[in-house]
Amino acid sequence: MNHLIQAHELQEEALDHILRDLAVEAFSARFEIAPNPCVGAAVLSRGRIVAKGIHRFWGGPHAEVEALSRAAASMTPKESWDTLVVTLEPCSSTGKTPPCVEAVLASGIKHVVIGALDPDPRHRGQAVEILRAAGVEVTLLEPKLGPDYAWGLPDISQHFLNWNSSERLRRPRPWNIAKWAQTRTGQLIPPQKVGEGRWISGPTSLAEVQLLRGRVDAILTGYGTVRDDDPRLSVRAPGDASSPPLRVVFDSYLHTPPDARLFAPIDSSAAAAGLEAAGPVVIFTRPGPDAKRARSLLEVGAEIVALPPDDNGQLSLWAASAWLWNRGVRRTLLEAGPTLIQSYSDHDLLDQVRVYSGDVAGGRGASLGRLLSEHRQNARVDRESGSDVVLEYFL
Repeated sequence: MNHLIQAHELQEEALDHILRDLAVEAFSARFEIAPNPCVGAAVLSRGRIVAKGIHRFWGGPHAEVEALSRAAASMTPKESWDTLVVTLEPCSSTGKTPPCVEAVLASGIKHVVIGALDPDPRHRGQAVEILRAAGVEVTLLEPKLGPDYAWGLPDISQHFLNWNSSERLRRPRPWNIAKWAQTRTGQLIPPQKVGEGRWISGPTSLAEVQLLRGRVDAILTGYGTVRDDDPRLSVRAPGDASSPPLRVVFDSYLHTPPDARLFAPIDSSAAAAGLEAAGPVVIFTRPGPDAKRARSLLEVGAEIVALPPDDNGQLSLWAASAWLWNRGVRRTLLEAGPTLIQSYSDHDLLDQVRVYSGDVAGGRGASLGRLLSEHRQNARVDRESGSDVVLEYFL
Protein backbone atom coordinates (compact mmCIF):
# COMPACT_ATOMS: atom_id res chain seq x y z
CA MET A 1 0.00 0.00 0.00
CA ASN A 2 2.76 2.44 0.94
CA HIS A 3 4.54 1.52 -2.29
CA LEU A 4 1.42 2.39 -4.30
CA ILE A 5 1.07 5.75 -2.56
CA GLN A 6 4.72 6.61 -3.27
CA ALA A 7 4.34 5.62 -6.92
CA HIS A 8 1.23 7.80 -7.26
CA GLU A 9 3.01 10.76 -5.67
CA LEU A 10 5.94 10.27 -8.02
CA GLN A 11 3.59 10.23 -11.01
CA GLU A 12 1.91 13.44 -9.86
CA GLU A 13 5.29 15.08 -9.33
CA ALA A 14 6.32 14.12 -12.87
CA LEU A 15 3.09 15.59 -14.23
CA ASP A 16 3.75 18.77 -12.25
CA HIS A 17 7.12 19.12 -13.95
CA ILE A 18 5.63 18.49 -17.38
CA LEU A 19 3.01 21.16 -16.76
CA ARG A 20 5.66 23.59 -15.52
CA ASP A 21 7.82 23.08 -18.63
CA LEU A 22 4.78 23.45 -20.90
CA ALA A 23 3.83 26.66 -19.11
CA VAL A 24 7.27 28.16 -19.61
CA GLU A 25 7.13 27.42 -23.33
CA ALA A 26 3.57 28.71 -23.68
CA PHE A 27 4.33 31.91 -21.75
CA SER A 28 6.91 32.88 -24.37
CA ALA A 29 4.08 33.41 -26.90
CA ARG A 30 1.92 35.56 -24.61
CA PHE A 31 2.00 38.70 -26.75
CA GLU A 32 1.28 36.81 -29.95
CA ILE A 33 -1.83 35.04 -28.65
CA ALA A 34 -3.46 37.59 -26.30
CA PRO A 35 -6.27 37.87 -25.37
CA ASN A 36 -6.24 34.09 -25.66
CA PRO A 37 -4.53 32.20 -22.82
CA CYS A 38 -1.03 30.78 -22.86
CA VAL A 39 -1.56 27.04 -23.24
CA GLY A 40 0.82 24.12 -23.59
CA ALA A 41 0.01 20.47 -24.24
CA ALA A 42 1.91 17.18 -24.43
CA VAL A 43 1.02 13.72 -25.74
CA LEU A 44 2.39 10.90 -23.56
CA SER A 45 2.96 7.22 -24.12
CA ARG A 46 3.69 5.17 -20.99
CA GLY A 47 4.99 8.23 -19.19
CA ARG A 48 7.22 9.36 -22.07
CA ILE A 49 6.55 12.59 -23.95
CA VAL A 50 5.80 11.85 -27.59
CA ALA A 51 5.21 15.43 -28.71
CA LYS A 52 4.50 18.89 -27.30
CA GLY A 53 2.65 21.91 -28.61
CA ILE A 54 1.77 25.44 -27.58
CA HIS A 55 -0.66 28.06 -28.83
CA ARG A 56 1.76 30.17 -30.88
CA PHE A 57 -0.31 32.99 -32.37
CA TRP A 58 -3.83 34.37 -32.24
CA GLY A 59 -6.03 32.57 -34.71
CA GLY A 60 -3.54 29.72 -35.11
CA PRO A 61 -3.79 26.08 -33.99
CA HIS A 62 -4.32 25.59 -30.27
CA ALA A 63 -1.80 23.73 -28.16
CA GLU A 64 -3.71 20.43 -28.15
CA VAL A 65 -4.03 20.42 -31.94
CA GLU A 66 -0.35 21.19 -32.43
CA ALA A 67 0.71 18.49 -29.95
CA LEU A 68 -1.52 15.90 -31.61
CA SER A 69 -0.29 16.91 -35.08
CA ARG A 70 3.33 16.56 -34.01
CA ALA A 71 2.59 13.25 -32.35
CA ALA A 72 1.10 12.01 -35.63
CA ALA A 73 4.35 12.92 -37.36
CA SER A 74 6.43 11.05 -34.76
CA MET A 75 7.58 7.45 -34.80
CA THR A 76 5.24 6.52 -31.95
CA PRO A 77 2.11 4.70 -33.17
CA LYS A 78 -1.19 6.37 -32.34
CA GLU A 79 -2.43 3.24 -30.56
CA SER A 80 0.12 3.77 -27.80
CA TRP A 81 -0.82 7.36 -27.00
CA ASP A 82 -2.38 7.07 -23.57
CA THR A 83 -2.34 10.53 -21.96
CA LEU A 84 -2.73 14.15 -22.98
CA VAL A 85 -1.40 16.74 -20.52
CA VAL A 86 -2.68 20.28 -21.04
CA THR A 87 -2.23 23.38 -18.87
CA LEU A 88 -5.82 24.60 -19.43
CA GLU A 89 -9.12 22.86 -20.02
CA PRO A 90 -9.56 22.30 -23.77
CA CYS A 91 -11.96 24.69 -25.46
CA SER A 92 -15.44 23.36 -26.09
CA SER A 93 -16.81 26.07 -28.38
CA THR A 94 -15.99 27.31 -31.87
CA GLY A 95 -13.98 30.52 -32.09
CA LYS A 96 -11.17 31.23 -34.53
CA THR A 97 -10.66 27.45 -34.59
CA PRO A 98 -12.90 24.40 -34.01
CA PRO A 99 -13.32 23.09 -30.44
CA CYS A 100 -10.17 21.33 -29.22
CA VAL A 101 -12.23 18.82 -27.26
CA GLU A 102 -13.30 17.32 -30.62
CA ALA A 103 -9.66 16.83 -31.65
CA VAL A 104 -8.91 15.17 -28.31
CA LEU A 105 -11.80 12.73 -28.72
CA ALA A 106 -10.79 11.96 -32.31
CA SER A 107 -7.27 11.08 -31.14
CA GLY A 108 -8.50 8.12 -29.12
CA ILE A 109 -6.54 9.16 -26.02
CA LYS A 110 -8.26 7.84 -22.90
CA HIS A 111 -6.68 9.97 -20.17
CA VAL A 112 -6.49 13.77 -20.06
CA VAL A 113 -4.64 15.68 -17.33
CA ILE A 114 -5.79 19.30 -16.98
CA GLY A 115 -3.93 21.97 -15.04
CA ALA A 116 -6.77 24.48 -14.72
CA LEU A 117 -10.43 24.79 -15.63
CA ASP A 118 -11.57 27.43 -18.10
CA PRO A 119 -12.13 30.64 -16.06
CA ASP A 120 -14.94 31.76 -18.36
CA PRO A 121 -18.15 30.86 -16.46
CA ARG A 122 -19.90 30.25 -19.79
CA HIS A 123 -17.55 27.37 -20.64
CA ARG A 124 -16.01 26.28 -17.35
CA GLY A 125 -16.11 22.51 -16.94
CA GLN A 126 -17.88 21.82 -20.24
CA ALA A 127 -14.92 20.04 -21.85
CA VAL A 128 -14.48 17.91 -18.74
CA GLU A 129 -18.11 16.82 -18.95
CA ILE A 130 -17.84 16.07 -22.68
CA LEU A 131 -14.68 14.02 -22.22
CA ARG A 132 -16.01 12.04 -19.27
CA ALA A 133 -19.30 11.39 -21.06
CA ALA A 134 -17.25 9.87 -23.90
CA GLY A 135 -15.43 7.55 -21.49
CA VAL A 136 -12.21 9.56 -21.18
CA GLU A 137 -10.61 9.67 -17.72
CA VAL A 138 -9.99 13.27 -16.68
CA THR A 139 -7.58 14.31 -13.93
CA LEU A 140 -7.63 17.87 -12.62
CA LEU A 141 -4.17 18.63 -11.25
CA GLU A 142 -4.17 21.99 -9.48
CA PRO A 143 -0.70 23.57 -9.14
CA LYS A 144 1.18 23.38 -5.87
CA LEU A 145 2.54 26.51 -4.25
CA GLY A 146 6.13 27.58 -4.87
CA PRO A 147 8.30 28.83 -7.74
CA ASP A 148 8.87 25.33 -9.12
CA TYR A 149 5.16 24.99 -9.88
CA ALA A 150 4.38 28.37 -11.45
CA TRP A 151 2.11 27.10 -14.20
CA GLY A 152 -1.32 28.20 -13.01
CA LEU A 153 -3.42 30.77 -14.84
CA PRO A 154 -2.36 33.70 -12.62
CA ASP A 155 1.26 32.83 -13.38
CA ILE A 156 1.12 32.64 -17.17
CA SER A 157 -2.22 34.09 -18.29
CA GLN A 158 -3.22 36.98 -16.04
CA HIS A 159 -4.25 38.82 -19.22
CA PHE A 160 -6.75 36.04 -19.96
CA LEU A 161 -8.21 36.30 -16.46
CA ASN A 162 -8.62 40.04 -17.03
CA TRP A 163 -10.28 39.29 -20.38
CA ASN A 164 -12.77 37.09 -18.53
CA SER A 165 -13.38 39.45 -15.62
CA SER A 166 -16.98 40.18 -14.67
CA GLU A 167 -16.62 43.80 -15.81
CA ARG A 168 -15.25 42.76 -19.19
CA LEU A 169 -18.00 40.18 -19.66
CA ARG A 170 -20.62 42.73 -18.65
CA ARG A 171 -19.32 45.37 -21.05
CA PRO A 172 -17.37 43.54 -23.75
CA ARG A 173 -14.93 45.31 -26.04
CA PRO A 174 -12.05 44.28 -28.31
CA TRP A 175 -8.53 43.63 -27.09
CA ASN A 176 -6.59 46.75 -28.14
CA ILE A 177 -2.89 46.73 -28.98
CA ALA A 178 -1.06 50.06 -29.41
CA LYS A 179 2.01 49.95 -31.63
CA TRP A 180 4.37 52.72 -32.57
CA ALA A 181 7.97 53.35 -33.59
CA GLN A 182 10.20 55.95 -32.00
CA THR A 183 13.78 57.15 -32.18
CA ARG A 184 16.30 56.51 -29.41
CA THR A 185 15.28 59.82 -27.87
CA GLY A 186 11.56 59.00 -28.04
CA GLN A 187 10.45 61.10 -31.02
CA LEU A 188 7.83 59.62 -33.33
CA ILE A 189 9.17 61.26 -36.51
CA PRO A 190 12.77 60.67 -37.64
CA PRO A 191 15.09 63.38 -38.94
CA GLN A 192 14.40 64.36 -42.56
CA LYS A 193 17.50 62.54 -43.78
CA VAL A 194 16.48 59.22 -42.22
CA GLY A 195 14.00 56.86 -43.86
CA GLU A 196 12.71 59.55 -46.19
CA GLY A 197 11.64 61.41 -43.07
CA ARG A 198 9.03 58.71 -42.36
CA TRP A 199 10.57 55.34 -41.47
CA ILE A 200 12.25 54.62 -38.13
CA SER A 201 12.08 50.84 -37.93
CA GLY A 202 14.34 48.44 -39.81
CA PRO A 203 13.20 45.68 -42.21
CA THR A 204 12.95 43.00 -39.50
CA SER A 205 10.55 45.13 -37.48
CA LEU A 206 8.52 46.11 -40.54
CA ALA A 207 8.06 42.40 -41.31
CA GLU A 208 6.94 41.79 -37.73
CA VAL A 209 4.31 44.49 -38.07
CA GLN A 210 2.93 42.80 -41.18
CA LEU A 211 2.61 39.56 -39.22
CA LEU A 212 0.78 41.44 -36.48
CA ARG A 213 -1.55 43.14 -38.97
CA GLY A 214 -2.51 39.74 -40.33
CA ARG A 215 -3.49 38.59 -36.84
CA VAL A 216 -5.99 41.29 -35.87
CA ASP A 217 -9.59 41.97 -36.88
CA ALA A 218 -9.17 45.73 -37.31
CA ILE A 219 -6.47 48.37 -37.66
CA LEU A 220 -7.39 51.69 -36.02
CA THR A 221 -5.95 55.07 -36.93
CA GLY A 222 -6.86 58.76 -36.89
CA TYR A 223 -7.40 61.34 -39.58
CA GLY A 224 -4.12 63.01 -38.60
CA THR A 225 -2.18 59.89 -39.52
CA VAL A 226 -4.06 59.63 -42.83
CA ARG A 227 -3.28 63.29 -43.57
CA ASP A 228 0.40 63.15 -42.60
CA ASP A 229 1.45 59.63 -43.64
CA ASP A 230 -1.20 58.58 -46.18
CA PRO A 231 -0.92 54.91 -45.14
CA ARG A 232 -2.50 52.01 -46.99
CA LEU A 233 -2.81 49.86 -43.80
CA SER A 234 -2.82 46.72 -45.91
CA VAL A 235 -1.41 43.33 -44.97
CA ARG A 236 1.69 42.41 -46.97
CA ALA A 237 3.95 39.37 -46.93
CA PRO A 238 5.06 37.81 -44.64
CA GLY A 239 1.72 38.62 -43.01
CA ASP A 240 -1.34 36.46 -43.62
CA ALA A 241 -3.29 38.33 -46.28
CA SER A 242 -6.07 35.73 -46.53
CA SER A 243 -8.45 37.67 -44.28
CA PRO A 244 -7.32 41.30 -44.05
CA PRO A 245 -8.61 43.37 -41.12
CA LEU A 246 -11.00 46.29 -41.22
CA ARG A 247 -9.27 49.65 -41.62
CA VAL A 248 -10.90 52.11 -39.25
CA VAL A 249 -10.33 55.88 -39.31
CA PHE A 250 -11.45 58.23 -36.52
CA ASP A 251 -12.36 61.38 -38.45
CA SER A 252 -14.79 63.73 -36.70
CA TYR A 253 -15.38 66.01 -39.69
CA LEU A 254 -14.86 63.67 -42.66
CA HIS A 255 -11.65 65.31 -43.83
CA THR A 256 -10.30 62.01 -45.17
CA PRO A 257 -9.69 62.63 -48.91
CA PRO A 258 -11.30 60.23 -51.40
CA ASP A 259 -7.94 59.90 -53.18
CA ALA A 260 -6.14 58.65 -50.03
CA ARG A 261 -4.09 55.47 -50.47
CA LEU A 262 -6.63 53.71 -48.25
CA PHE A 263 -8.92 53.57 -51.28
CA ALA A 264 -6.31 52.74 -53.90
CA PRO A 265 -6.74 49.27 -55.42
CA ILE A 266 -4.21 46.58 -54.53
CA ASP A 267 -1.95 45.53 -57.38
CA SER A 268 -3.73 42.63 -59.05
CA SER A 269 -0.64 40.43 -59.32
CA ALA A 270 0.20 40.92 -55.63
CA ALA A 271 -3.38 40.18 -54.67
CA ALA A 272 -3.54 37.05 -56.82
CA ALA A 273 -0.32 35.76 -55.27
CA GLY A 274 -1.60 36.43 -51.76
CA LEU A 275 1.19 38.94 -51.15
CA GLU A 276 -1.02 41.91 -50.24
CA ALA A 277 -4.62 42.52 -49.26
CA ALA A 278 -6.64 45.25 -47.61
CA GLY A 279 -9.89 45.13 -45.68
CA PRO A 280 -12.90 47.44 -45.93
CA VAL A 281 -12.54 51.06 -44.79
CA VAL A 282 -14.78 52.27 -41.96
CA ILE A 283 -14.81 55.94 -40.97
CA PHE A 284 -16.08 56.97 -37.54
CA THR A 285 -17.43 60.51 -37.57
CA ARG A 286 -19.83 62.85 -35.79
CA PRO A 287 -23.61 62.66 -36.34
CA GLY A 288 -24.85 64.71 -39.29
CA PRO A 289 -21.68 64.66 -41.41
CA ASP A 290 -21.24 66.99 -44.36
CA ALA A 291 -23.36 65.43 -47.13
CA LYS A 292 -20.94 66.23 -49.97
CA ARG A 293 -17.93 64.82 -48.16
CA ALA A 294 -19.90 61.77 -47.11
CA ARG A 295 -21.06 61.13 -50.66
CA SER A 296 -17.54 61.35 -52.08
CA LEU A 297 -16.24 58.85 -49.52
CA LEU A 298 -19.15 56.48 -50.03
CA GLU A 299 -18.42 56.53 -53.77
CA VAL A 300 -14.89 55.20 -53.20
CA GLY A 301 -16.14 52.40 -50.93
CA ALA A 302 -15.96 53.78 -47.40
CA GLU A 303 -18.51 52.84 -44.77
CA ILE A 304 -19.41 55.86 -42.64
CA VAL A 305 -20.50 55.34 -39.05
CA ALA A 306 -21.74 58.23 -36.90
CA LEU A 307 -20.72 57.99 -33.24
CA PRO A 308 -22.01 60.08 -30.34
CA PRO A 309 -19.58 62.46 -28.65
CA ASP A 310 -18.16 61.76 -25.20
CA ASP A 311 -18.22 64.23 -22.29
CA ASN A 312 -15.29 66.13 -23.84
CA GLY A 313 -16.97 66.49 -27.21
CA GLN A 314 -14.70 63.92 -28.87
CA LEU A 315 -15.86 60.78 -30.66
CA SER A 316 -16.83 58.29 -28.00
CA LEU A 317 -14.20 55.56 -27.87
CA TRP A 318 -16.55 53.39 -25.83
CA ALA A 319 -19.21 53.71 -28.52
CA ALA A 320 -16.59 52.81 -31.13
CA SER A 321 -15.58 49.78 -29.07
CA ALA A 322 -19.18 48.62 -28.80
CA TRP A 323 -19.70 49.02 -32.56
CA LEU A 324 -16.54 47.06 -33.34
CA TRP A 325 -17.47 44.29 -30.91
CA ASN A 326 -20.91 43.94 -32.49
CA ARG A 327 -19.19 43.77 -35.89
CA GLY A 328 -17.24 40.73 -34.67
CA VAL A 329 -13.97 42.50 -33.96
CA ARG A 330 -12.10 40.90 -31.06
CA ARG A 331 -8.50 42.07 -31.52
CA THR A 332 -7.38 45.44 -32.85
CA LEU A 333 -4.10 47.13 -33.70
CA LEU A 334 -3.88 50.84 -32.97
CA GLU A 335 -1.51 52.38 -35.53
CA ALA A 336 -2.11 56.03 -34.86
CA GLY A 337 -0.57 59.28 -33.71
CA PRO A 338 -0.01 60.28 -30.09
CA THR A 339 -3.41 61.98 -29.68
CA LEU A 340 -5.52 58.89 -30.38
CA ILE A 341 -3.16 56.53 -28.53
CA GLN A 342 -3.15 58.81 -25.49
CA SER A 343 -6.94 59.06 -25.61
CA TYR A 344 -7.28 55.26 -25.66
CA SER A 345 -4.95 55.09 -22.68
CA ASP A 346 -6.80 57.83 -20.78
CA HIS A 347 -10.06 55.90 -21.25
CA ASP A 348 -8.45 52.67 -19.96
CA LEU A 349 -9.00 51.02 -23.32
CA LEU A 350 -5.44 49.84 -23.99
CA ASP A 351 -4.58 46.23 -23.19
CA GLN A 352 -1.18 45.74 -24.77
CA VAL A 353 1.65 47.96 -26.03
CA ARG A 354 4.47 47.28 -28.48
CA VAL A 355 7.12 49.96 -29.05
CA TYR A 356 9.90 49.75 -31.63
CA SER A 357 12.88 51.98 -30.83
CA GLY A 358 14.97 52.37 -33.95
CA ASP A 359 18.69 52.95 -34.16
CA VAL A 360 18.06 56.58 -34.99
CA ALA A 361 19.32 59.61 -33.09
CA GLY A 362 17.25 62.75 -32.67
CA GLY A 363 13.96 63.19 -34.42
CA ARG A 364 10.99 65.50 -34.57
CA GLY A 365 7.51 65.83 -33.21
CA ALA A 366 5.76 64.48 -30.18
CA SER A 367 6.82 61.74 -27.78
CA LEU A 368 4.82 59.12 -25.90
CA GLY A 369 7.38 58.88 -23.13
CA ARG A 370 4.93 60.20 -20.53
CA LEU A 371 2.40 57.55 -21.46
CA LEU A 372 5.01 54.82 -21.02
CA SER A 373 5.92 56.15 -17.59
CA GLU A 374 2.26 56.25 -16.53
CA HIS A 375 1.51 52.62 -17.41
CA ARG A 376 1.65 49.78 -14.94
CA GLN A 377 3.49 47.23 -17.05
CA ASN A 378 2.77 43.52 -16.66
CA ALA A 379 4.61 40.52 -18.17
CA ARG A 380 7.04 42.96 -19.82
CA VAL A 381 9.66 41.82 -22.30
CA ASP A 382 12.59 43.71 -23.82
CA ARG A 383 14.03 42.18 -26.96
CA GLU A 384 15.84 42.96 -30.19
CA SER A 385 14.40 43.05 -33.69
CA GLY A 386 17.22 43.46 -36.16
CA SER A 387 18.81 46.80 -35.30
CA ASP A 388 15.75 47.91 -33.29
CA VAL A 389 14.88 47.41 -29.62
CA VAL A 390 11.35 46.30 -28.79
CA LEU A 391 9.43 46.88 -25.58
CA GLU A 392 6.22 44.94 -25.11
CA TYR A 393 3.88 44.61 -22.14
CA PHE A 394 0.34 44.15 -20.93
CA LEU A 395 -1.46 46.79 -18.89
